Amino acid sequence: MDDNELERVREKRMAELKGKLERQGAGGRVIPVDQLHMEELLKTHPALVIDFWAEWCGPCRKIAPAIEELAGEFAGKVTFGKCNTDENQQLAMQLNISAIPNIVFFSHGKMVDRVIGAYPKEAIREKVIRNFP
Repeated sequence: MDDNELERVREKRMAELKGKLERQGAGGRVIPVDQLHMEELLKTHPALVIDFWAEWCGPCRKIAPAIEELAGEFAGKVTFGKCNTDENQQLAMQLNISAIPNIVFFSHGKMVDRVIGAYPKEAIREKVIRNFP
């Protein structure tokens, strides 16, 4: 194996590891969720909260900072994700997302709760605590 080939293998492996960390919600960040990775996320994250939103949605933008803060607060215990419903319409339909913001709680791959509307951070926190003791 020459140096160029070794470097390509190393870069490919680093990109794979970076992608894996992003999907795992490393560091309490909110991770992007899409149709392609949903099944994998459900399998690898026993406590998962996904905020379904859209760019044009004012209430969605209003709760975004609360979701970010809660992701940091529950880092290591609960994974938080965001799914743009305009870009993932099929996934939104599968989960019966008919209004946004729509925050869906998954425990061990199964939907256990949801919050529809722009609830305050404290109300969302209470739902997280209740669903993931």
